[in-house]
Amino acid sequence: ADFINKISQDTKVWVPDSELVWRGATLVSDYKDGDVKIKIIVEAIEDEFNLGKSKELPPLRNPEILIGENDLTSLSYLHEPAVLYNLQTRFVERNAIYTYCGIVLVAINPYSELSIYSNDFIQLYSGRNLGEMDPHIFAIAEEAFNQMSRDEKNQSIIVTGESGAGKTVSAKYTMRYFASVGGSGDESTVEQKVLASNPIMEAIGNAKTTRNDNSSRFGKYIQIGFSKQYQIIGAHMRTYLLEKSRVVSQAVEERNYHIFYQLCACYDMPQFQPLKLMPASNFEYTRNGNCIEIDGVNDKQEFQETVHAFTLLGVSSKHQSLIFRLLSAVLHMGNIDIEETSNGSSHCFISQEDEHLQTMCSLLGIEAKHMAQWFCHKKITTMAEVLITPLTHDQALGSRDALAKHMYAKLFDWIVTKVNRALVTTAKEHSFIGVLDIYGFETFEVNSFEQFCINYANEKLQQQFCQHVFKLEQEEYVREEIEWKFIDFYDNQPCIDLIESKLGILDLLNDECRMPKGSDQSWADKLYAKHLKTSKHFDKLKISNTSFFVIHFADKVRYEVEGFLEKNRDTVQEEQLNILKASQFELISELFMDGASDGKVEVKAGVGKQGSAKVTVSRGSARAGAGHKRKETRKTVANQFQDSLSKLMATLNSTTPHYVRCIKPNDYKLSFTFDAKRAVQQLRACGVLETIRISAAGYPSRWSYTEFFARYRVLMVSKEIVRKNPRKTCENVLQRLIPEADKYQPGKNKIFFRAGQVAYLEKLRADKLRSCAVMIQKNVRMWLYRNKYIRMKRSAVIIQRLIRGYQARCLVYFLRRTRSATIIQSRWRGYVKRRDYCKVRDATVVVQSYTRGMFARQRHRKLLRNAKAVVIQKYVRGWLARKSTTRQLRLIIYLQCCVRRMIAKKELKVLKIEARSVSHFKKLNKGMENKIMELQRKVDQSAKENLSLSAKAAETVSLRQQLVAAKENQSLVEKFRARIIELEQEVTDVRHLLEDSKTESKIALDAIEKERDDKDEELKNGLKNLEKQNKDIQVGFLEKEKEIRGIVMRSIESCASEIDSRCAQLQHELDEERTQHQLRIKDYNRLEQRYGNIKDELEVLRSQENTESGFDSPRPENGHQSNVRFSTGEVESLAVKIEELQREKQDLETRITEKLQGGFNYEEQMRLKLAIEENDNVKMELSKLRKSIAESAESTMNEESNVFKVKRTNTSLDHLAFFERANKNCVVHHCNYSTSMYEQMEAMQEELEVRRSEVIQLKSFVAKQPVPAETKTLGTMTGSELLGSRNRMEDISLDKLDKSDLKAVLIKVYDHNSSPKKFCVVISSQHVLFKINQNILYRMLESELEAERKNHELEIHDLKSSRGKQNGSYGGSLEENVQQELSRLSSENYDLLTKVESLDKMNRKLKRQLKLYSRKLNTFDEDTGSIQSHPVLRHKDSTDGGALGMLQYKAGDEGKVMQTIILDFKPRGVAVNMIPGLPAYLLFKLLRFADYSNDDKMIKQLLQQIISGIKKVEKKHDKEFEYMSFWMANTCRFLHNMKQYSGEEEYMKESTEHQKRHCLRNFDLAEYRPVFSDIAISLFQKLILVVVRAIKPMIVPAMLEHDTIQGVSSKPSGMRGRSSSRDNDAADYTVEMLLKQLSGYHNMMLQHGTEQVLIRQVFRQVFYCITAHTLNNQLVRKELCNWSKAMQIRYNVSQLEEWLRNANLGDGLVRDTLEPLVHASQLLQVKKQSDTDADEICNMCTSLNPQQIVKLLQLITSTNDYEERVPVKFIKLVQSKLRAKRPTATNDSLLMDGSFMYGVTFPYSPSQLNLEQIVVPSDLRCKTLIKA
Repeated sequence: ADFINKISQDTKVWVPDSELVWRGATLVSDYKDGDVKIKIIVEAIEDEFNLGKSKELPPLRNPEILIGENDLTSLSYLHEPAVLYNLQTRFVERNAIYTYCGIVLVAINPYSELSIYSNDFIQLYSGRNLGEMDPHIFAIAEEAFNQMSRDEKNQSIIVTGESGAGKTVSAKYTMRYFASVGGSGDESTVEQKVLASNPIMEAIGNAKTTRNDNSSRFGKYIQIGFSKQYQIIGAHMRTYLLEKSRVVSQAVEERNYHIFYQLCACYDMPQFQPLKLMPASNFEYTRNGNCIEIDGVNDKQEFQETVHAFTLLGVSSKHQSLIFRLLSAVLHMGNIDIEETSNGSSHCFISQEDEHLQTMCSLLGIEAKHMAQWFCHKKITTMAEVLITPLTHDQALGSRDALAKHMYAKLFDWIVTKVNRALVTTAKEHSFIGVLDIYGFETFEVNSFEQFCINYANEKLQQQFCQHVFKLEQEEYVREEIEWKFIDFYDNQPCIDLIESKLGILDLLNDECRMPKGSDQSWADKLYAKHLKTSKHFDKLKISNTSFFVIHFADKVRYEVEGFLEKNRDTVQEEQLNILKASQFELISELFMDGASDGKVEVKAGVGKQGSAKVTVSRGSARAGAGHKRKETRKTVANQFQDSLSKLMATLNSTTPHYVRCIKPNDYKLSFTFDAKRAVQQLRACGVLETIRISAAGYPSRWSYTEFFARYRVLMVSKEIVRKNPRKTCENVLQRLIPEADKYQPGKNKIFFRAGQVAYLEKLRADKLRSCAVMIQKNVRMWLYRNKYIRMKRSAVIIQRLIRGYQARCLVYFLRRTRSATIIQSRWRGYVKRRDYCKVRDATVVVQSYTRGMFARQRHRKLLRNAKAVVIQKYVRGWLARKSTTRQLRLIIYLQCCVRRMIAKKELKVLKIEARSVSHFKKLNKGMENKIMELQRKVDQSAKENLSLSAKAAETVSLRQQLVAAKENQSLVEKFRARIIELEQEVTDVRHLLEDSKTESKIALDAIEKERDDKDEELKNGLKNLEKQNKDIQVGFLEKEKEIRGIVMRSIESCASEIDSRCAQLQHELDEERTQHQLRIKDYNRLEQRYGNIKDELEVLRSQENTESGFDSPRPENGHQSNVRFSTGEVESLAVKIEELQREKQDLETRITEKLQGGFNYEEQMRLKLAIEENDNVKMELSKLRKSIAESAESTMNEESNVFKVKRTNTSLDHLAFFERANKNCVVHHCNYSTSMYEQMEAMQEELEVRRSEVIQLKSFVAKQPVPAETKTLGTMTGSELLGSRNRMEDISLDKLDKSDLKAVLIKVYDHNSSPKKFCVVISSQHVLFKINQNILYRMLESELEAERKNHELEIHDLKSSRGKQNGSYGGSLEENVQQELSRLSSENYDLLTKVESLDKMNRKLKRQLKLYSRKLNTFDEDTGSIQSHPVLRHKDSTDGGALGMLQYKAGDEGKVMQTIILDFKPRGVAVNMIPGLPAYLLFKLLRFADYSNDDKMIKQLLQQIISGIKKVEKKHDKEFEYMSFWMANTCRFLHNMKQYSGEEEYMKESTEHQKRHCLRNFDLAEYRPVFSDIAISLFQKLILVVVRAIKPMIVPAMLEHDTIQGVSSKPSGMRGRSSSRDNDAADYTVEMLLKQLSGYHNMMLQHGTEQVLIRQVFRQVFYCITAHTLNNQLVRKELCNWSKAMQIRYNVSQLEEWLRNANLGDGLVRDTLEPLVHASQLLQVKKQSDTDADEICNMCTSLNPQQIVKLLQLITSTNDYEERVPVKFIKLVQSKLRAKRPTATNDSLLMDGSFMYGVTFPYSPSQLNLEQIVVPSDLRCKTLIKA
């Protein structure tokens, strides 16, 4: 009765339809009980619907609010049309291919590539409960993984569906999800092998059918094993019922298995020539279906992937050759020609010359004649004798095909075994998840044995499915403690009994197969006799005795009995198998053995260039003795399948199943096209409708009390509401609204409704809202019209009063105007007459005066124009001529200057090479001859005196050493003499060159003066001609000038736009480069962490091995054992992992180093190698010849300066001559000349940059070269001490030191050149004086060279001034131009010379640094060994500076100091009461002391300790925000201090004078800045991860689920709560809690002194993560896409924006990250109907890509009846407009990249504090370590 009351006028119902299955209709009138027909309207056409004899009313339609639900069981009316329409709406209109149906996931094949399977989706669904997100295959996989990890129970995922429905793809994505979430992180783990097994199984088990291009022709169950840590450790695969008949025959437009076509596609490859393959069209077994290729599939490429998968799974190439041999043999077997005999009998034969027979037998290693015989004969064994009978032609073909099928089946099983061996693991399996990919229910026009087995398996699965669904329903009702009755569901046990019970179909089939003369017809007769009248699930046609019907749960299927017995027997002649067992390739023979053992033998198999190869395989041992052989009863195919199915069902029953039902939407593979007929057939067959029926029989609709109260608050009255008890409130209102108690049941947490009750409540709610709306409209309209009437009445009175007053005023005004007009007329007429007369008179006078003036001005203007035109022409023509001539001359001179400069550089390079030679160095010391001779004499005299005074052996030895030294000095004297002669000769040559240059300059000036006179006359004649031409060109010049201006303006605009775009592009590339660099740093840190973890594990392992090997102690009494246990194989694998990680770490370090410093090519490396060898050869002479290098360079520079002087004079002459010739050329050649000169100039500049980079790279490369440290002698100094001594030696006044001091200093300076032997040498006073005098001599030579250089500069300056004076005497315009050009060129040449000198000085400086580095590398100590990529420490020229602002510590205490300042420093408590950045200031003050000490080892040790200390803190506290923030701020401050006090100009602009005095004196730490910058980047990334990890659980509840605006609630999700992983006690986060957390982070960063720019970058990244996580969840949750939820989200975003403004972060940098959320909310709220709305959406949602916009439009769900749904046409319109406006955005991802990180920068921020103000607080307790 209640249902009848709902059938009233305008009720929406479903009526059957022949094409659409069900069609929507609307009732025209109310239904009355007893009516036979009802009137309906279908698509605006009125019709009558006949109820029939049963008088069943048509099904009711669900309200619009429930259309498109994620779960079909959430529908109010649960029946077939509602399910079908809901699926169609989701699939076609919303492109949603997944839908829940209780515990079943319905997956519809879209026949299109969708971007919903990326790693972003995996991360999004990971850790989520079932039902929180939109339906997805990943959600089912995550539910199975969660239940396995929480309940520790095995799981199964059952994927079924007909061919082409997408079962294989669904199973593949499921395994991919497990491989991702259950991966161990190692690239070589088994999850990669699990995925690699898919290409192999698809190749050997999949084929093209009429319904699917990649149809699985077998069933498989993959069991993925997990460890206790729930990581994949292994897998195992079981297969079911391979379709062997496809090997020998295929239907039209179908193919054989893919592997055959893949192999034939490679027939022309050399390694497959022994197989004698041909194209697939030439083999009988591959051309039966007349389909060789598949569109869009490359069989050759697929074959390469298959081979790669074999290799990845450990299948050796030798075993692969076996596979290819067997497959090729099967193909050739199909081409064997079996001929009938010519004598008319039915016998047949095979020619011994058959090519394919010979090829097949050679591949299998068998004899051809034996195989040919048993193809055409068979053996019959009786009790008395053995008969050999011939076969007919058809029987022979069947025998051949049976062997081919058997061979392929054996090969298939062998490959599966190999795959399982590759996937097996020795570790203990803790739990597993099974993925069952099995064929669905099948029915064709002709159904045979294969379809019967498939449908039998589906009957078993359906029974298990129904029982599990009923069990879940029962558990839900018990858990909620509601009263329920037994649900009657369809039980298919009678059908299963018909098939598998005793004397059932399979039992009778097996009995018939045992009969010698059993046939298909006799078996059918037995079936008819046994089951036709006893079973309601069995039937037959009356006119046919060759078929029978089985009524399955899905459909009634007709089976043809022909072929059942043959397929069930699956017989192969024993003789043929014996021939294969006797193959010469033992691997092939073992493949066909009946049993197998663990023995191993060497067999031959293989295809390739080497022929056969040995393979070790398992061999079954036959039982000895022929008499002991026992013939085993061979199982039929039905028995085997029944056993495997029983095992499968036992496995499934022991696990928790999860179901995926794949649906094929149409038979034409059209994208997103839904065929209702095909879909409803599959829904009936796969059990979805049965699930709906079971749910509908109980309480399908389930709402929580809070959801029900929020939704139906409008239906409640105040007396029914109990504020503190929502359950009582809901029960009160339901008692009033639904009187029948059976229609609902209140549970503990939910209310359970019968089918249709939710729709009834929705109707009441809509009626209530509609009546309320009518009431509101009535009162509002009454109020509006009453106000309108009052306003109209009041306005009418006012208008009447105003009109009457206006009329009276108009009358008075008219009378006054009439009287005034009469007076005015009289006055006006007199005035007009007088005015006319005066006007005529004045006009006459004016005309006369203007006419006379006009004639006078015309005459004057004509005279003036003629005079001015002459003057203008004269100056313009002269100016044009001078301008063109000047420009040509300037460009020509510049070109000559560049060419000569290039030649000079080449000569300079040659001279420098000569200056670096050893002979050149030797010549420099010729000035020491006399003094060395004098010292030699003194040494000889002292030697004689010592010999006479002492007779001891030690004195004798010392005298002999002095004699040796004297001989060495003698050789040096000779070398110095030769060098002096050479230098004198060079000075003489330079003087001659100067004199020659002066003479040539005088000659050139005389020639210039003569030519000037000649050119004066030519210029005068040319001037006259130019004056004539000027008049003709003037008009054209003005026009051209206008055109040129326009072109210039346009070019300027285009250039400006190009520059802007280029700048934007460069900025974008810079940001990408910075991001990539930071990602490399992130990967480096990850690998370093990974390396440390594995290293720790290895240390634990080694310690345990040492313990076990050294002690044999018993187990502890308490029974506890160490959790770490490793086998020998695991130890080896760990060692391999560590080696791989070390190599990976070194490669990453190398890449980072090359990225920062750039790499060297081969030539540069060879040059550097030669330079290092040269340094090794002369390392003993470097300290003595340092000043000689400078002297040689200065002399070379002086020579070059003279050459430049001579060439400059020649340049002036050439310029003048060319200037005269250039006057005759056309103006057009200017562009060509300027272009060529600019190109040459750019080439020279590039060469200069290359040379400069070579010097820098040479410097850094030499600094990084490892040089073995030499053994130090007693009293020698380290490299740092030597460098410090050398820097300080230049500041020592030798006059103020006595001999003892000098002796002590020189011992330290020169002791490093002594022999490495341990002995003490007594240095005499004469030797000391010799060294001192040598130093003084070096300084004198330097001063002389400096004076000589200044003299040359003065000469150049004088020559320039004299030339200017000579040129100043010339007169006329030509003389002035020439003088200006010469002076300009001279100044340019002088500037270039100055640049060359500065570059040469820089070169000399780099040489000195190079030699210092080589000396440091030669004396490098073992204690200073470090990473190869360690930054280079450069020395600076020592500058005076104060010693204040530093902290002193003892060398060697760096570790203790870093322990106190870095490792033991606690940010909380200790750092709050101190100045921000205190550790950074203290560390830099320590660095200043090390710099002040001028000690390489000390400063390197300090920097390494600082770096390692910060990294230790980062590693130890990587999950604590406080430490990450504190040390990120301090690292940045330390980096800024290194820049501020580096002494570089760009960083000292904002420093005070006091701070400038604290700059580093001796060391340049520029190359350490990138190291600290990388550390800061790493800390920044760790900080972001800490923040995101903390707030990620709060984002979705706060931003999306919490209703901040009270009273605006959306429709609840309506999830049935079937997920056992659902957490009902989850925290209810709000936006206020999220902002409170962010405020805590912000305040802490401010306390730590973090710069505002860095804080802004941190929160920019944080807010991006908030936006990405929020939007990604909204894109996969339909219930969050509606108008009311959009308003909630927009309000939440406004709260975030308000927080940003309060925190001074409200600029565009951070706020722009929230734009996607703002635009998504606006998209959900705007109108979506017309073309204008579509344009508005496209223009508004700029921060969303087209996929996101379309997805949001598809997900929009109406929460009330008055809200309109988005039409599909509108979505397509928006999609087309977006495609037109954004053509490059087609490949954008649907989800935002949650792992994306912006590039972080650290802008320079100088400190305002002086270093003296920083004191060490007493809390640090390090007074004993450091002091000011």
